Amino acid sequence: MILTLFVVAVLLFVLAYWLYGRWQEKLYNLDNNNKTPAYELYDGIDYVPTHPMILLGHHFSSIAGAGPIVGPITAASMFGWLPAYLWIVIGSIFFGGVHDMGAIVGSIRHKGLSVGELVNRYIGKRAKVLFNAFAWFALVLVVAAFLELAVTSFAGDPAVAFSAVLYIVLAVIFGLLVYKYNLSLGWVTLIMLPFVIGAIFWGNYSPLVQSVFKLDVNTWRWILIVYISVASVLPVWLLLQPRDYLSSWFLYLSVFIGTIGILFGGSKYPVNLDAFKGWYAGGSNYLWPILFITIACGAISGFHSLVGSGTTAKQLKNEKDAKFIGYGGMLLEGVVAVIALITIIMAGKILSPAEGLPANPQYTYGVGFAKFWSLFGLPEKVGISFGMFTINTFILTTLDTATRLGRYQLQELTSGKLDKYTATLITVLAALVLVFMKSGETPVWQLIWPVFGSANQLTAGLALLGITAYIMKGLKKPAWFTGLPMVFMIVTTLAALILLIKANLSGPTLPLGIVSIILIVLAVWLVVEAYLALIKKKTEEEKA
Repeated sequence: MILTLFVVAVLLFVLAYWLYGRWQEKLYNLDNNNKTPAYELYDGIDYVPTHPMILLGHHFSSIAGAGPIVGPITAASMFGWLPAYLWIVIGSIFFGGVHDMGAIVGSIRHKGLSVGELVNRYIGKRAKVLFNAFAWFALVLVVAAFLELAVTSFAGDPAVAFSAVLYIVLAVIFGLLVYKYNLSLGWVTLIMLPFVIGAIFWGNYSPLVQSVFKLDVNTWRWILIVYISVASVLPVWLLLQPRDYLSSWFLYLSVFIGTIGILFGGSKYPVNLDAFKGWYAGGSNYLWPILFITIACGAISGFHSLVGSGTTAKQLKNEKDAKFIGYGGMLLEGVVAVIALITIIMAGKILSPAEGLPANPQYTYGVGFAKFWSLFGLPEKVGISFGMFTINTFILTTLDTATRLGRYQLQELTSGKLDKYTATLITVLAALVLVFMKSGETPVWQLIWPVFGSANQLTAGLALLGITAYIMKGLKKPAWFTGLPMVFMIVTTLAALILLIKANLSGPTLPLGIVSIILIVLAVWLVVEAYLALIKKKTEEEKA
């Protein structure tokens, strides 16, 4: 069963890339003879033409995070593996891939600016302000939450912290060797990867690492605050590109090990999880809309459009790379999500790292990954650390990418009046307010974090709205392939927000209910603006 699920998903993804991806490429008229913003607006900091494999590494690392692992495991534990599996496969092909590729294409056709520029051009300036403000809020929440996730993992495992710090240093060296000394990408990759992978083994067994990198939560918090502030303004070739490229190899390796483990051990692994647990999982957790909110990365995620139209589009070397990086990157993330789903199918439930600790999707993935790892004769302890390190690596890449994207959104929101340092400072300070401000004993970010799933998916729906407007008004072509996913995502996320409001209109979680109301108002306002813009276009065409 496990082997069949995996093989069917991979075959469908390959077929979709070949057929549906090519169809979209033709619809957008992608042509490598067209100059991309990376060349037209080259500045050596944000706009830098980049080798497609390096850019895929950045894009993939940034969009993945812990999402394609945590989401499928959590959703499957609530509703069973079958609904989660179907949404991962269908979502990646017809929702997420379309969304990601459309965001990159729309951006490269509009000076590498975010989806907010599509909204500005084809819907209106007021709608752009709404979208950019909405996106900035979501990014600030990501920075706050992922900062705390990274801090917790670093403080909890010195080996993970040591490996993460080492690969940041190596990334800077990588960037200098490739861009300043023009060394071969292949050779530098071969030199660097053994050091980073070896760090995981050494970190687990070195008393020096275990003592030097054993720092408390608050110390790691301030170290990471300084790190993301600096990383947000450095040239992309010096840290962001090489760091994400190197970290992407961990995910490629985990996909490879997972694939080998499933192909050669799939028939031995038991199915310990029900295919379908029911339409209702208690509380406000109905299969619709909650399944589609819980599984974001691995199916469709609004954060992807912010990455694609934020950092990725500014570095795209050729127009046709949009299919490889946008559509292909999403399908590859779908494979990661299927592997994560298989780990909970084997476990039967979300596991706890130790007795007395809460159940943890990341640890569940780590244990499942260790089973695949053991087929190579390697220690399961190191396998768990490798699986956990892979997740935490992407938490870190998402963290500083989100900080840079928050800077972009603020600069676009103010029409470039804010410089990169001020925009970064405001974004980081806003995230710190969410981290340090408390309601009782609970940090504000933790209190409103449950709304992120809906806000993220609403961002996806609104990004698809901008892409659809661009296709209809800019390209003057049918946009059903983006319009249908757009309607589904907006309706689904509004339903999820209504459930949140209903459950949080009083008591200590009232701020969560208030934020949900604000998000609904902003979303409906933006949809109305789009409707009026498209109706106006139709009326003008009829008069003409």
